[in-house]
Amino acid sequence: MKKAVLIVNPSSGNEEAKNYAGQARVKLEQFFDEVEIQETEKEGDATKFARKAAEEKVDSVFAMGGDGTVNEAISGLAEQEYRPKFGFFPLGTVNDLGRSLKIPMDPKVAIDTFTIERKTSLDIGKVNDEYFMNIVAVGSIPEAISDVDVEEKTKFGKLAYFVNGVKEVFNDENYHFTLEIDGEKTAIESSAVVIVLTRTIGGFTHIVPEAKVNDGQLYLLYLKDQSITDRLKSVPDIIKGVDQANENIGYTPFTEGRLTVKETVDLHPSVDGDEGPELPLSFKVLPQHLEVYHGAE
Repeated sequence: MKKAVLIVNPSSGNEEAKNYAGQARVKLEQFFDEVEIQETEKEGDATKFARKAAEEKVDSVFAMGGDGTVNEAISGLAEQEYRPKFGFFPLGTVNDLGRSLKIPMDPKVAIDTFTIERKTSLDIGKVNDEYFMNIVAVGSIPEAISDVDVEEKTKFGKLAYFVNGVKEVFNDENYHFTLEIDGEKTAIESSAVVIVLTRTIGGFTHIVPEAKVNDGQLYLLYLKDQSITDRLKSVPDIIKGVDQANENIGYTPFTEGRLTVKETVDLHPSVDGDEGPELPLSFKVLPQHLEVYHGAE
């Protein structure tokens, strides 16, 4: 008997998740003999539910919610010896992984067009003891973006992230980092360092155009900003996409690395939009670690 577990965050999608969950159950029952719905009530529930589903060796695990819910579910599968196939129906504000996998952003369309025939492998990133499927960000601009509250996200969508980020552009605070990438150390000064797995960041779909969801690579980007003017110069490069280092942006593909900061500063790295571990940070990629369902090309 082929079973699927659907993990639902009921507070996602302007709290329309329960309605969409019913539609998703009907769709999934076309492909699975049993569909079990589990609703999250608190942080960590999606991880716990996904881990239990893997231990029970169900065929597939699905998540319905925003990037945080998807991250939790993937984290629950990542360390299991048997990992069910994974799929998700995006209900959040940004949905970066969904965009990279060409999953429709309209939940109804994502459900209606779902099929088990479209599958691919997916890299997962690991930072210290946590997992990520899209981005780890460190610095004043990423911190401002991750500080967007739930009400602003619900009301303004990804515009809320953009506005908070723009405000922080005019903060002249920089940090002195040491990067150790694939065994080579580099000292940099920057207001923002990001490590990404996919081409999509903050809902913008071609920030790292060469990144693929299963290429076995992490991508390091950082601003070479000694001043506010330098920071503003980097904006056009980011918008058009970064595929090599230039005078405004540092760029390096890698598989394993470490990031430390020289000063004693109160920095709060974000992992897939939520608060992550404290520095120093160690990174590695788990290549083609999950089999995932994706949207139409």
